[in-house]
Amino acid sequence: MMEVIGLLQAAAPADPKGLMAIGAGLSAGLAVIGAGIGIGMVGGRAVEGMARQPEMGGRIQTAALILAALIEGAALFGVVVGFLIQGKITF
Repeated sequence: MMEVIGLLQAAAPADPKGLMAIGAGLSAGLAVIGAGIGIGMVGGRAVEGMARQPEMGGRIQTAALILAALIEGAALFGVVVGFLIQGKITF
């Protein structure tokens, strides 16, 4: 791992385009991974809550859908930032 970091640092002053591409890919990928984890946690806890209190199922489901939409919005923002960074790279 340390060799990779050393190679990235050595290449940075000469040509930052490669580092910009890595940053764009990391921002989009980590945003999507984070959204997947977040939606999985919301969905799992919502199902657990509905199993414990079935009479509250409708309210729990509504809250879970709203939270999932907010998580997806944050992930979309991360992906858009990645594409904006990628658009700044000129080859």
